[in-house]
Amino acid sequence: MKISGAAEALRREIQVRLREKPRLIIAIDGRCASGKTTLAMALKRELGCNVIHMDHFFLRHEQRTPERLAEPGGNVDYERFSEEVIIPLKKGGAFAYRPYDCQSLRLAAEICIEPHAVTIIEGAYSCHPRFIDKYDLRIFMSVEAQEQTRRIQNRNGEASAALFREKWIPLEEQYFKAFRVWEQCEMRF
Repeated sequence: MKISGAAEALRREIQVRLREKPRLIIAIDGRCASGKTTLAMALKRELGCNVIHMDHFFLRHEQRTPERLAEPGGNVDYERFSEEVIIPLKKGGAFAYRPYDCQSLRLAAEICIEPHAVTIIEGAYSCHPRFIDKYDLRIFMSVEAQEQTRRIQNRNGEASAALFREKWIPLEEQYFKAFRVWEQCEMRF
């Protein structure tokens, strides 16, 4: 299914759920280069919703121990994500968090989030067991391996594509398998 079809199906589901509940927190998890960010941004344009990127919560450099990276889903700073995003979202007010900048290896300037009827958390590890039950709707995005490689090469270049193949994709697949993320999601594209 193309992103436009996924966006339309998800938009319809959001409308149905908003009749039952005034605020929704939605997770879009899935394989790298599967279209998670593209889908979230399409919905943001259409609905004006909040989008929070899990990429902002990669482990800080000092947290990247062999033990942590060996842990399924350990590549994300789930402690900080829970404290800075999930808890404030559940309270319903405005809040701010500081994204981790992988280039400078430090926390960047605050991003302020105002309350909205729909907030989307997009990115791999968004359905981590530490917060999967906090969402009102969970989506999983997949992509064929060959298409994934093509997209990563186009988006990141060949040098980065090798890093994805050797490091990031295996870490994601370990997480998906360990926590059966696909099965935890109500919608799959």
